[in-house]
Amino acid sequence: MTRLRAVIAEDSAVVREGIARLLEDAGYNVVAKVGDADALIAAVEAEQPDVVIADIRMPPTLTDDGARAAAHLRHRYPHLPILLLSQHIETSHSVMLAAQGAFGYLLKDRVLEVDDFLDALSRVARGGSALDPDVVASLVRSNGRKGPLAALSPRERDVLGLMAEGRSNAAIAAHLTLAERTVESHIGSLLSKLGLTDTADGHRRVLAVLTYLTAAS
Repeated sequence: MTRLRAVIAEDSAVVREGIARLLEDAGYNVVAKVGDADALIAAVEAEQPDVVIADIRMPPTLTDDGARAAAHLRHRYPHLPILLLSQHIETSHSVMLAAQGAFGYLLKDRVLEVDDFLDALSRVARGGSALDPDVVASLVRSNGRKGPLAALSPRERDVLGLMAEGRSNAAIAAHLTLAERTVESHIGSLLSKLGLTDTADGHRRVLAVLTYLTAAS
């Protein structure tokens, strides 16, 4: 079985090494570990990895260097899976990138929830999406007072949030303790209220929701 090749960019050596050990134990091949945005770009160009994990705030400015590097890499390598990490919710770059797929954005505390972190990374590496639940909740709350989102029921907002995280219908049903058919009904209803066309392609459905959230934010 081929091991996925990963590049890690994180300015904290402790966090960087911790993530590297976690990935290696999960079967990834960590081909580069760097501490700033410029080194991240150089490492991706040199190693051509299968997936990138990067902190949003890194040198040289310690603001959004990691997110800007991700945007640069996405422009240069449109299909490169990227998972961004942050200590705080910052959506200016992440939601736009998420609308393109093969992208994830997790709060750093989520790394401590090992199974959830590895599941999110796996979805991203396969070309899917993985927005942190707290990020999704923030977007839904901020946009829920206006436009089509205001028409959604509380349960439909729950389902929408889990869809935007990249979860399958079965996973949504398990999370909310509902029958999968009930979840499908909620999804059909909320997509109709949002003016979005449903599709059998679950990934494209998630991207449609993320695109809507981007436009509304």
